[in-house]
Amino acid sequence: MLPRLVSVFATIAVVVFGASAAIAQNFATQATAAIVIDQTTGTLLMEKNADEALPPASMSKLMTLYMAFEAVSDGRLRLDEELPVSQHAMNYGGSTMFLKRGERVKVEDLIRGIIVLSGNDACAVIAEALSTDGTEAGFGRMMTARARELGMMNSTFTNSNGWPQAGHRMSMRDLSILADRLITDYPTYYPLFSQKEFMFDEKESKNRLNRNPLLGLGIGADGLKTGHTNEAGYGLVGSAKQGNRRIIFVITGLDSAAARAEESEKIVNWAFRQFVHRDITEAGTKIAEADVWMGDVDRVGLTTVEDLSLLVPVLKQDDITAEVVYDGPIEAPIEEGAQLAELVITFEGLPETRLPLVADRSVAKGGFGPTMRRAANVLLGKLGAEGSL
Repeated sequence: MLPRLVSVFATIAVVVFGASAAIAQNFATQATAAIVIDQTTGTLLMEKNADEALPPASMSKLMTLYMAFEAVSDGRLRLDEELPVSQHAMNYGGSTMFLKRGERVKVEDLIRGIIVLSGNDACAVIAEALSTDGTEAGFGRMMTARARELGMMNSTFTNSNGWPQAGHRMSMRDLSILADRLITDYPTYYPLFSQKEFMFDEKESKNRLNRNPLLGLGIGADGLKTGHTNEAGYGLVGSAKQGNRRIIFVITGLDSAAARAEESEKIVNWAFRQFVHRDITEAGTKIAEADVWMGDVDRVGLTTVEDLSLLVPVLKQDDITAEVVYDGPIEAPIEEGAQLAELVITFEGLPETRLPLVADRSVAKGGFGPTMRRAANVLLGKLGAEGSL
């Protein structure tokens, strides 16, 4: 095989970054830890201490909700099923539904109570119903195991609701993974996260409002969960949709509810205003040509496999390097559609993005005479480039 060849492709004049890239001009968040993702393209917009395992407070209730949705979907729970309230569940303080021991509550009401009212007691009822041993601690172990299966490697659960307890931890990246799964896997239930009010018990009306400060601001916010303890500070797992774009963000460690609200709104506005979605090229577009060795033609076209859409920083749309990279010349025969090369796109300060390029036609082996002439031409060209043997 001859040395690796690089062909510069200079017709794309946009900033390109893939699912693992983070922009250079990060949002300067006041949060202790944070992450912002454009869910539509999978683009990481900003991160700060995103993999640090921290106390998640009530944001960890999203894991209980995910497992509850799974149980309803596979028939282990019914929305109209009534679950009993234990003394353990009733004993929880903080944000609750004010459930009483021996009371039976519909699963649907418990789910709404967790989402809107942040009910610690509601989480415990769900946990005890789904746990293999009937205990909340047992459900915590189940939550940890399921989190690992979902790729949440920095999450460990000791309870169902985020009540301060040694070892109960989640990272901001894990919470963003969980938010993405809730939105993607359970679109039927996701609208519940934008419910602003839920009156479960008129005698206990003091806890009936959703604590998400972004709902109703007209910025597309529709979820997901706030959190607060003295240990964790104020946090929010948020999501907002404007047009065809959706963002997901997680922040924690703010010093007040007001600071959480202000920071969350700033993040949403920044994510939507500083980036724009662009359609770059369609599937089947010929990007370049690759040299062929021992074929019935000297070159074969390289085309894109899929449509290419990218998220572009508004103020930096021209700082790009794009190359077509392949090991060549490529020996015939070549099948149409075979991957031969990659389009490697880089932007200063960002990881590269690699997109596959495939042959636009089949190339058969050439006859002896034409093949030898082409081989000689390739070798002579190589020697001429190097200047000597």
